[in-house]
Amino acid sequence: MSPTKNIIAVFKREFFSYFNSPLAYIILFIFVIAAMGFTFIVGGFLSSNNATLSGQGSFFMWHPWIYLVLVPAVGMKLWSEEQRLGTMELLATMPISPWHAVLGKYFAAATVWAIGLALTFPIILTVSYLGEPDPGPIISGYVASYLYALACLAITSAVSAFTRSQVICFIISVAICLLLFLFGFQQVVDFLLKVTPAGLDGVVRFIAELCFMTHFYEMSKGLLVFDDVLYFLSVVGVCLGITHYAIQAKRA
Repeated sequence: MSPTKNIIAVFKREFFSYFNSPLAYIILFIFVIAAMGFTFIVGGFLSSNNATLSGQGSFFMWHPWIYLVLVPAVGMKLWSEEQRLGTMELLATMPISPWHAVLGKYFAAATVWAIGLALTFPIILTVSYLGEPDPGPIISGYVASYLYALACLAITSAVSAFTRSQVICFIISVAICLLLFLFGFQQVVDFLLKVTPAGLDGVVRFIAELCFMTHFYEMSKGLLVFDDVLYFLSVVGVCLGITHYAIQAKRA
């Protein structure tokens, strides 16, 4: 089989496994309800008199908070389940390279999140009914949100390749995503600068630049910067590379 056919075969197997159980339906339902609930109830969207989905407390700014838990919940089964069921050995005997398997499974989980974001389309209809929003920030906001989800998903994929326990994978993935989330807030950076020795200021600022929110925030406001897009794609590439290394090592 060609590489493309191998990836598609793995993709179909993984994608339909999500919807053969209640997992995907439950997670997508929670995501849509949480995104809408935070926007309308907590963020006070209807009372803000502001027909926009970007900015502080708006629709897109709630997504990173939701992704902290729900993205690892989707990705924790990618490789942990294969190891727990013993199908990793079966996969190793098939004429499929580890890269094809890694990409096929990752694309399947990524498609689940694409469906989740697509299900939030009523918010676009609502904001269009209330005013005349600029489509630019809406498009860039969705791009930023999806890239953020893809990065969290890639981290979870890498973690799941090292453990057969979905619970352990979930906890570690949430912890990593939480750190990369929190260090992107200026208040957290200012606190760290106060408590760390003066000689480590550069290290703290460097870590802050590598965090998700640093690159997500501007895109969510409508500024689709190439460097920010490249950052998230680089995170995905590095994490999938780690996943490939782990799977290759187990296959050897």
